[in-house]
Amino acid sequence: MFENIIAQAAAGQLKADILSNKLAPSMLFFGPTASGKGSAAMELARSLSCEKGDAQWNCPCHSCVRHRSLIHADLAMIGPRSFTAEIAASRAAFLRDPSSSAGRSLFIRSLRKLLARFAPSVWEYEPKSNKLNPLPLLHSLEEELDEFEAMTVDLSSSDTLNDNVHNKNNALENLTDSLVKNAVKLDECISEAVPIAQVRKAAYWARLSPSGKRKTLIIENADRMEEKARNALLKLLEEPPESISIILTALRREAVMPTILSRLRPYRFTARSAVEEKEILRRVFRDPRWTQDAGGTPSGEGASTNTSGLIGTYLESFLPQPSDKLLPLAAFFVAAVARSAVVFQKNRGITEIPETVAALGSYCARIAESAGLERPVDAKETVSSLLSQSSDFEGRSFPRFLALVLDLVSWSLEQCASNPEVIACRETWRLRIREAYAAYSVWNQRPEAALESLFFRLREEAAGAALT
Repeated sequence: MFENIIAQAAAGQLKADILSNKLAPSMLFFGPTASGKGSAAMELARSLSCEKGDAQWNCPCHSCVRHRSLIHADLAMIGPRSFTAEIAASRAAFLRDPSSSAGRSLFIRSLRKLLARFAPSVWEYEPKSNKLNPLPLLHSLEEELDEFEAMTVDLSSSDTLNDNVHNKNNALENLTDSLVKNAVKLDECISEAVPIAQVRKAAYWARLSPSGKRKTLIIENADRMEEKARNALLKLLEEPPESISIILTALRREAVMPTILSRLRPYRFTARSAVEEKEILRRVFRDPRWTQDAGGTPSGEGASTNTSGLIGTYLESFLPQPSDKLLPLAAFFVAAVARSAVVFQKNRGITEIPETVAALGSYCARIAESAGLERPVDAKETVSSLLSQSSDFEGRSFPRFLALVLDLVSWSLEQCASNPEVIACRETWRLRIREAYAAYSVWNQRPEAALESLFFRLREEAAGAALT
């Protein structure tokens, strides 16, 4: 029970609560990214459904087998989350040793985590939405996954490792490549906030009788939930069925609405040490670049902007648009806004540049220019260049781009002495970026339109500050 959750005291606490029959019906797992919250939630679901009761990781009971494969009818998972990096990293782990049953299972589980978001019990396609229709992708992904499972079912047997098996390598590489590409596209169909329709469907599913011992509903990133969805969830938490456990995850405990929080038992997941994270990478992904005894990134790896530790850094290296690539683009955008504000002011006879605008421009221009990004002329050229350099923000990278913009603003303004103008500038950028994120995630606005609107509003407010 919880053998696969490494270096987290919360796992021991959960195990003790289960064995003492003191587990709450509704829980909150909170802590930093890549701290094991989702894995612990899935392991809890398996443990509560185990037909033998001891829930060892290799338990052969029918319920545990289906939970390990993430195909149990009593498990439902919703919530905004990107699976692209984990799927790509799992594919790489499998291809390093196709005969390994662990690598095969890792890749299959990573894909099924994504597919679970589109299970009929919690999701249905809404043609009126502006999102890409995921149904063709779903069908393709499911068919390819079935083909992959059939193709690899015998590879783990040592007596089948012959020339015929080795001849499958090219076919496996092509098939897994297609699986990852379809998964990336399907990943983009997941809402950036938990919609009310999903909560309502999940609540209906929760009240149906379980097929086994107990149901589990997992809502990841529950702090990113629409207001109507929060109210619908609150109704479920007020009167939860006796046969279900409800697990919410969030980065911060205080980000969850107080009325919801009051109905949850919290379990805190902490950031692991570099040594502990390296051990997880060794056990899970078995990448030789990450198996040194000392902490830190592998030799040859540059510094990363990722704030979720070595695991986050490792997974980001598999993204189509890693943060290390997005950071210069974010700097390019901030510098372009600052430069445009200066031109806007000079055209109106204002020669004195505000300290905040100068700080933003000088700090970010150096980062952008060191990456070979030339100075843009106007908003349209800036946005066009960003879309081109980021492949239209492939792989759900636009929210990470906006977060990096906000980080750069904060770092730039650290050069200025704290005063009301600096505080106001930082708050303006924070509010406008929040609006851009809402336009993209809630109203399905394309990054191009969200960026143009953000550019003009920030430029006008920066220029307006010089007029006051």
